This record gives sequence, C-alpha cells and structure tokens, in this order.
Amino acid sequence: MSDALLAAELLAAAPARLGGMSLRGPSAERDAVLAFLTEEFADRPVRRLPVHIDEERLCGGIDVASSLSAGRRIEQAGLLQEVAGGLLLVPMAERMSGVVAGRIAQAMDAGAGFALVLVDDGGEEEVPPVSLTERVAFWCDFSASAPSDSEAALPRIPERSRGTRAPTVAQGPSTSLGNTGGGVEIVQADRQTLANITLALGIDSARAMLFAQSALSFSAQIDARDSITDDDIQFVARTVLGPRATRIPQQAEEPPPPPPPEGEEEPPPGDNDGEDEQHDPNQLDDLILAAVLASIPKDVLARIGEGRSARRATGGGGAGRKRASQMRGRPLGARPGLPRGGARLALIDTLRAAVPWQEIRRQQEGMDAPKRLRIRKGDLRIRRFEERAEALTIFAVDASGSSALARLAEAKGAVELMLAQSYVKRAQVALIAFRGTSADLLLPPTRSLTRAKKVLGELPGGGGTPLALGLSAAAELAETQAARGRTPFVAVLTDGKGNIDKNGQPGRAQAGEDALAAARRFAQSGTQGVVIDISARPQPEAAAIAAAMRARYLALPRADARGVERAVSALQFGKAP
Repeated sequence: MSDALLAAELLAAAPARLGGMSLRGPSAERDAVLAFLTEEFADRPVRRLPVHIDEERLCGGIDVASSLSAGRRIEQAGLLQEVAGGLLLVPMAERMSGVVAGRIAQAMDAGAGFALVLVDDGGEEEVPPVSLTERVAFWCDFSASAPSDSEAALPRIPERSRGTRAPTVAQGPSTSLGNTGGGVEIVQADRQTLANITLALGIDSARAMLFAQSALSFSAQIDARDSITDDDIQFVARTVLGPRATRIPQQAEEPPPPPPPEGEEEPPPGDNDGEDEQHDPNQLDDLILAAVLASIPKDVLARIGEGRSARRATGGGGAGRKRASQMRGRPLGARPGLPRGGARLALIDTLRAAVPWQEIRRQQEGMDAPKRLRIRKGDLRIRRFEERAEALTIFAVDASGSSALARLAEAKGAVELMLAQSYVKRAQVALIAFRGTSADLLLPPTRSLTRAKKVLGELPGGGGTPLALGLSAAAELAETQAARGRTPFVAVLTDGKGNIDKNGQPGRAQAGEDALAAARRFAQSGTQGVVIDISARPQPEAAAIAAAMRARYLALPRADARGVERAVSALQFGKAP
C-alpha cells in the first residue's frame, strides 16, 4: 500500500485528529486516494466545495426563494454545517480566496470534525492557502514524478495486513500534545525522535508535531499493535514532516576512531559493541534520514536552496498585487452600496437583505397593503471583484567599463527569457542602461519579444558608471508604472562602484554619496527590488547599495542569462524582501 493510501486510511479513521490531506498534482494514485476516501465516508456527509462559493452558501444564511414564498424569514444551513463529521473535497484549492479559507479554518478550529482534502492542480508558484495546508496532517505531492514511476519515487513501507475496514477510533482533543485520543501510547523515545526530525527539517509549526504524534499513534493502532515501530516513524517522516521541510537535514559524519597507542594491539571485534550502540540521541537514524530526504520533492529542494519555504501562500505566480475591481476579476462578497460608477447590482444579495423586513414593512404600510416585494435603499448590494495588477520587471544594467559586454549579454538573455514567459505570467519587462553621463530607457515596458530583440541587439556599452542616475531612472519608471496600476520590481545589475555623480561629473567619493542618496529615495517609494552583484569578486559597495534600497542583495559573480532570470523570478514571485 502506498503512503498516500495509508494516509487516507488513517484520515478516515481519525478525521478530527488528523485534519485532512493536501494532494498536489494529477496522477492515477491521487484518483485512487479520492475514490478510497469517498468510499470510506459513504455513511457520512461528503461535499465538494465550489471554487467561487459565496459566504452565505458556505456559512449559512437566508433562503431567499423559500422566504419569499412563505412571507417570513427562513434560514438555510451552510455547506460547513452540512459536512460536519464528514468529508469536504476542495478541487482547485490553489484558487481559493483568503476569505473562504479563513471561514473553513474557523470551522475546523471550532471542532466541526470534518476531513478536509485539498486537491491542488496549480503550477510551481500556486499553492492552496497556508491557513488550510497547516491544518491538514498529510501532504502528498504527485507532481514530482510521472505516473508510471510514482510508486518508485518514494520509499514505501511494507504492505499492512488488514482483514476488514478500520473502525473510526476515539477522538481526543486536538490540542493536547501528549494525548493521542484513543491511539497507541507514544513513549518518550519516540517523541524525542519526532522532535529531532522536526528540528532537523527546520519546522517551526506546533501543529506539525501534533499531527506527527497522532499519525504515529493511529498508524500502530490501525494494525492492531500496541507499540510503535520504525516503519511507523518512517511513514510519518515521509508524509507529515518531510514535505514541510524548510531546510535540508544533514547527518553528522562520525570521525574515525583514533589509532591505538604504540605497543598496544587493537581490541578484538565484539569487545566494544556496547559502546558502539551508545549513539547521540539527537542524531537521526540513517533509515529515518533517508525517508525524510525521499519525501522532499526535487522542486522543493530547489526552492529551499534559493532560501524559500517549501510551502507558502499564494500571491506570486507571476501576477502583480491584488486590487479591488468593480467590473472583472475573482468574485468577492457583495457589500452595501448603490450601482453607480460602473458598479453592478448584486440582485441575490439585495433580496437576501430585503427579505427579513418584508412583514414589518407591510405592517407599516397597513395590513390591507398589496403583497409585493418592498426594497429600500439600504437593501441594495453591489458586486465586488478582485484582480491582479500586471507585473513589471525593470532591469537597470550597469553598461560601463570593460565588463560591459558580459553584463549586457546577461541582461539581454534574462530579458528574453522573461519575455518568453510574459504571456503566461501576464508580466512586462523594461530595460534601463546607465553608462557615461546618462541613464537611458532603452526598452520601455513591453511584452513584445520581437521588439525587445531588436532593441537589445543595438545596446551600447563602455564609459563611466553613473550609478545614481541609473537608480533614479529606475525609481522614476517604477513609480510611474505603479501609478498606472502595475506592480513594478527592479533588478539592478552592477558592482556598486559608481564614478560619475548625479550631475555627470567624475569623482568616486561624490558619486558614491549620490548613489546612496538615490538608493534611500528608492527605499521610500516602497518598490521591491534586488541588487545583483556580478563583479568577479563581490565587494561591499553593492551590498551597501542594496541595504540603502531595502532590497535583496544577490552575488552572482559567474551568472549567465538563465541564472539572472531564475534569481529575479524567484525573488519577485517568491518571498518578498
């Protein structure tokens, strides 16, 4: 039995204790898990959550049709009330809004007792809300390998013999660290092992430790055993703790034993067996370490190497910041207001607001008043939407000096690579080159790869380094584009050694002061950015510029176009500076 199916069996037996599962990536194994859970919850409520569900349907509210027919207020149960004690399936969980995720998290914390299954079909940068992934025990990623070799991608625990369907075990309070709520008792040594794994992986969430203990306990109980085995610990390491890793665990190498003193013979084998067994309890066993490493997908290892978390909230993905809209975008809850200035009337929400007052308003008009729908100004609701601003990456490139050709080649390649993804990420790219006594906008914001290649092919190089002018030009362009609704991100490629001041006069001292002043003005604008130091040997000047800009500093002494593009994309669409 695969880890995912075993996790599903444990979840069906203890939904309140284990919370749920996050299933990432399409595969035949994921379909098998979903089918298994649907069958296991056949005698309990099973509901699917629509992507754009409104708050009334989610949490309950007024049944408009029934209330209008009966002439009185009739309440309807929400989906979260209907699924209590059952199974809530969330397809396309990566598209869920924060409001809906918050309501579901509240219901789980209040003890609704349902099992939450997040089905995630998003790309590398799109993940379900962290508020929900942190409330489910098992993270299963099927996207790291092809369906044909999915069974060989991770180490599997041996097949467990189960003659009949596992009964639902007793559920204990989910906040008790030591109480497993009906499962097999966990001894202190096993708790210490889980704590060591958690520490080695850099996991700082207390929920992860609670889930690990519950899964460990129920894994033994569901096999009718009264003790924890290494297989249980490895299974928990692969499905609960490993996918939450924020760093790669390292196994300390044991130093070789010192040679015996001259004149003494080496002790015969077997004399020191007792000493060899006394190992450091804080070090992970080799088998457990292998299980942990195998549970971290390759793309997560890459993200950890870039200093990013294994899981994070959505908000990147190549799009800009979220902003409210009246006409288009993702639907949000309606709010009171008049349908003016392009705002649309939310008819159903308006009726929901008016229905409870119909009988009172009819009585105010007199009992002989005709039966009709009475709507007041305060009942009107307007629709709201949320859209993402268009993202813009501004490259400010130091095109001066003898290394100008290398810098420009890197910038040209990075611009072309990012433009190739612009249609997917809804992003634009601009290029500023500063050299001599000026900073020029060589490529205005564009998505056109043909136009970009033409301009990039004519880029000049050589001369002095007017770093202050380059930073000022980048800040000015960023502020202009932000005023037009875009989300700018500035990437400065330089060694930080300016020698031309803001007035175009040579002099390193004044040029350095002007560059720091321009960097501080950039920081005041609030624009995000990164300073990429591509000098052969990184020096403190570029780091000082980055600190003054409140931007990330990245030393890439041997960067190529692909390296620059990956670094900028990781910082822009990943963790904010």
